[in-house]
Amino acid sequence: MAYYAAQKYYTTVQELDTGKGYADIVYLPSPKYPDKPALLIELKCNKTVKTAADQIKDRNYPQKLEHYEGNLLLVSINYDSDSKNTDDDYKHHTCKIEKY
Repeated sequence: MAYYAAQKYYTTVQELDTGKGYADIVYLPSPKYPDKPALLIELKCNKTVKTAADQIKDRNYPQKLEHYEGNLLLVSINYDSDSKNTDDDYKHHTCKIEKY
């Protein structure tokens, strides 16, 4: 539901060319809602959240969205397919959100 609700407030850009790579998903706030933060999302599978966050910074993805500086969230998500649902800390994903 959140994905569909976001369409009211955001324009979704998949695989945004940042000049040094591609940001997986970017949500740009609609001109009607300039108070909403832009979201830059990097997805990984069977890696780490740190790997995703490092890629965002190493390839300087936020530079492409510099006019959103101060109102930009960098979202790093890793999906771990090896996580067993019998583990005490069972969770298939980890996420890190940073304000930029």
